[in-house]
Order: sequence, then C-alpha cells, then structure tokens
Amino acid sequence: MAYFDKRWVGVFNYRFRRRFRHDLSLLERAVEYILDVKPDAAVCTGDLTSTGQPGEFARCLAILEPLQKSNIPLLYLPGNHDCYVKRPKCVRAMQQAVEYLNGGDYSFDCLPKVRKIGEVEFLMLNTSRPSNLLCSWGFVSSADSAWVRQICAQEKSCPRILVTHYPMLEDHPILRMRHRLFGQQDILELMRKKSIDLTLCGHVHKPYCRVDNSGRGENCAGSVTRNGVISSIEYDPAADSFSFESVDLTK
Repeated sequence: MAYFDKRWVGVFNYRFRRRFRHDLSLLERAVEYILDVKPDAAVCTGDLTSTGQPGEFARCLAILEPLQKSNIPLLYLPGNHDCYVKRPKCVRAMQQAVEYLNGGDYSFDCLPKVRKIGEVEFLMLNTSRPSNLLCSWGFVSSADSAWVRQICAQEKSCPRILVTHYPMLEDHPILRMRHRLFGQQDILELMRKKSIDLTLCGHVHKPYCRVDNSGRGENCAGSVTRNGVISSIEYDPAADSFSFESVDLTK
C-alpha cells in the first residue's frame, strides 16, 4: 500500500539522498552521552523515522531503550516524518512510540500537555500531522493555540519551555513555504512577552540558537544523525538565565 501514499516519496528520498547524509550510530552516541552526563531531562523533538514505518520506529526505539529505562526523564514529540501518513499501522507505531518514550506518562491523544520536571514547566505541543505529497507543513490548530494562551495566562512560577517539532521563528516563510509552520502567531507574541521563556524545536537539520542575553528565545538542536551534535542547556535560577552548549559527539 506504500505505493499509493506519500511513503514512496520518502523511500525515494532516503534511498538516493538521506542514507548518505545520516548515520544512525550517532543516535547511539547521543544516548551514551546522556546516560553518562545524567541531565535532569532529555528532550527529543521528533523525526526518529523517514517515513513513519513500524520497522523504522522499532529500530530507533531499540537504540533509545537504555535511556527510556534509565532514571532520566525523556520527553518526545513526533516530527512530520514520524506522522508521515494516515495508514493505521503507521499511526499506531507513532502513538506507541510517544507513549513508550514518555514512560507511559501520557499518550499521543492526550497532547497538548504540561509536564513539570524539577523546577521547569514543559509545554508539550504537537504540530506534526500528515500533509500532502510534496509538502511537510506543520500546524498549530486553533484549539492548541487557545490551550497555550490559557496556560500562559496563569502566573509563571518557574521557567516555561515550549517543546515542539517545528520552529516558531521563520525568517523565510515564502522560500520555505513547503516546509513551514502555520498558525503560530499567538505563540510568537507570547514569546515576545516572555510568557514562554524558551522554545525547543527540530525539523531544521542545521542547529541554531536564537536567544537574547538571558537565553530566552528558540533553540534548535538540528539533526543528530547528520551533524553529530546535541544541545546541552542549563538554567541558572540565581541569574534567571539559560546557557547553551553544542556537544560534538564525533570527538
């Protein structure tokens, strides 16, 4: 049935391009590094797979299993490649991955959700849904936008971090029309007002950190299997600021 949906595009892309650029062993190194450093939390912003196939999920979940079974909280949201098509077996594999990696704390159908870890509040917002054959659009639905506004209307007692797959900031909305996010205007305003301190995202393969002097803004870890780097983020309560380090896993 893959010949009758978007998966044939993804397989073609993987066979002739992605498999020469991505190295899954770098994900293994990321897991080893995280287990060694023992951070307060680990965040994965999606795209564990290329076409959302159950076999792809199984392969990545096996790599992530030591981290999932550790005492380190893991936060995972699916990317557009994880939510590639509407085929029931692919959707089930994605939903099972969300529930498994998040330690059974919540299911995909429970999103959006606030997850409090230590003295940080994580807003888990899914923006990935199957799109048409040639595009990889993301969407903030009106209901999800209202949920974010409602959460941010409450008095903030600790840092508030939005976790999502798609970047909220977009410098080239026309050039990136096939790959962009829609409906994030309210969230951008909340970021400007500092009601949301930091956004953690993926989707864009090249890592970047667009923050102000206090470390507030948006951080994209990029693709670990392509760049061999992950982001290490620390929050200093005394200074009320975030600091960032790009960790090179290839050294």
